[in-house]
Amino acid sequence: MSGFINWLQHSTPGLLLLAIVGIALLLLMIIKWKVEPFIALLVIGLLTALASGVPVLTLVGSAQKPGESLLETGFGGILGHITAIIGLGTMLGAILEASGGAQVLTRSLLRALGENRAPLAMGLAGLIFGVPVFFDVGIFVLAPLVYVAAKQGGRSILLYCLPLLAGLSVTHAFLPPHPGPVAAAGLLGVDLGWLILMGAACAIPAWFVGGVLFSSWIGKRIDIPVPEEMLAAAESEKHDRGEPSLGLVIGIIAVPLVLILAGTFGSIWLPKGSTVAGIASFIGTPAVALTVAVLLAFWLLGYRRGMTRAQAAELGTRSLRPVGMILLVVGAGAFYGAVLKATGIGSAIAGTLHDAGLPVIFAAYVIACGLRIAQGSATAAIAASAAIIGPTIKDVGYSQPQLALLVAAICAGSIIASHVNDGGFWIVSRYFGISVKDTLKTWTLLETILSVVGFAVAALLMAVI
Repeated sequence: MSGFINWLQHSTPGLLLLAIVGIALLLLMIIKWKVEPFIALLVIGLLTALASGVPVLTLVGSAQKPGESLLETGFGGILGHITAIIGLGTMLGAILEASGGAQVLTRSLLRALGENRAPLAMGLAGLIFGVPVFFDVGIFVLAPLVYVAAKQGGRSILLYCLPLLAGLSVTHAFLPPHPGPVAAAGLLGVDLGWLILMGAACAIPAWFVGGVLFSSWIGKRIDIPVPEEMLAAAESEKHDRGEPSLGLVIGIIAVPLVLILAGTFGSIWLPKGSTVAGIASFIGTPAVALTVAVLLAFWLLGYRRGMTRAQAAELGTRSLRPVGMILLVVGAGAFYGAVLKATGIGSAIAGTLHDAGLPVIFAAYVIACGLRIAQGSATAAIAASAAIIGPTIKDVGYSQPQLALLVAAICAGSIIASHVNDGGFWIVSRYFGISVKDTLKTWTLLETILSVVGFAVAALLMAVI
């Protein structure tokens, strides 16, 4: 027995076996037993650590020194980095939604592009407004405009909703301040400025192929009328309050992105130690940049337009309610990654990938795809994938752009093949009146195209950078 334990804890095959069993149990807990991903990741991390021989004091610490434990440092390291970013990004999206900014943006695009290009307008609206808001919130806010545009155009609702969904999906998957890419960036040590650039480089081609070309093709072949009950609700909506200007809405969305990029490239281009470099570094810190954007948004879109302090406080509180579970999943994923690193499992996986000649970026994508298809949650797939891949790249010497592309590959894998175990699948089906069969033919295929194209661009850029 002692010989088997020694083999399990110290040999490459034994450590790989621990990794495989751990991932299998993780999927079993989430899929079969319906355990929350946060709890499942925490349990599997603890069991993996114990099975690989990590001392109890190292794993959970003691009453005198709990903060030095693998459990607390694993959680704390990532949450200290991403909590403010995700929270502030969520609040920014909430005030933009409540102010009517989404409707302003979409109507402006519809007027500019005309009725014949209304599907393209919906796609651009999803691509732009998807930066600050969650995927499902974007659907809830913009769906009424899809119903009206599709009814006026007299064509299948797929021609209008799929471009919108593609824009919302790629921004949610690839770009900060959304939880998935922010979490992966934190786990792999990626500067968010580089992630914005590389994420956009992968997201925009994916959106064009899936949201413009594929959506146009499939929308002409499957005719789905606008749900009458949804259309009636959309046409009965009242807009009693004035809406903000288009320039103001776009400006608020752009502020954090511009500041973060200024911080990233200011540290490269400006003289080291200069006052200007220090200022750029400060305002370009993601938490600072988002704080500036949130304060501007609440002032310009809220207080100046009649929002009371009580309403603003309620809006902020309500917007943060979904964030708690996201942070717990990410924290548990970071703990699992710390366990893999501490036990040597990460090094064993890295050595195996190297011996097999399998590129790390491809392995990261395949792992994310497998986790996504198996359990449905994109956030859980990203957290677990980054946790598995993170320890394998610690000695590779990737540059920041290459790490950002690795994150993009993981994020691409996390959206592949949305099907019945994904909440987004049912939101799309019910909100746009699409049958389950047709949702599989359209939405599931769209997500797969976005994933494959996004990964292909990331892999191509990785080969040349």
